[in-house]
Amino acid sequence: MGQLKTYGSDLTDAEWQRIKPLLPQDKPVGRLREVDVRDVLDAIFYREDNGVKWRNLPADFPAWQTVYGYFRLWVKVGVWASINEVLVGAVRVSEGRAEEPSLGIMDSQSVRLGEKGGRTLALTATKR
Repeated sequence: MGQLKTYGSDLTDAEWQRIKPLLPQDKPVGRLREVDVRDVLDAIFYREDNGVKWRNLPADFPAWQTVYGYFRLWVKVGVWASINEVLVGAVRVSEGRAEEPSLGIMDSQSVRLGEKGGRTLALTATKR
């Protein structure tokens, strides 16, 4: 099928090849998929890139309800987390860094409880 126009936010063939294996496969039973999932991804990336409402996606993408439905499903089953992990790793490698970070840093401002009555206030609040 495929969309009619191309947009700057569309996946390149290389990006598509990297993401495609992370997407859920077609169901073995039931209705066949009627939409090209690459077009769905292109629509999602278009929306993110341009900040439009779901209902304002250009007409050459699949119906906005279909795109939104796939987006919600993929968020729910963890597809977006997988895509993000793979793409962040690829960006790190392209920048000459290790795919996985070797160090994590915790901001001391987020951890301190003892100063300025933080612990005392927390204990007082739990006794009420």
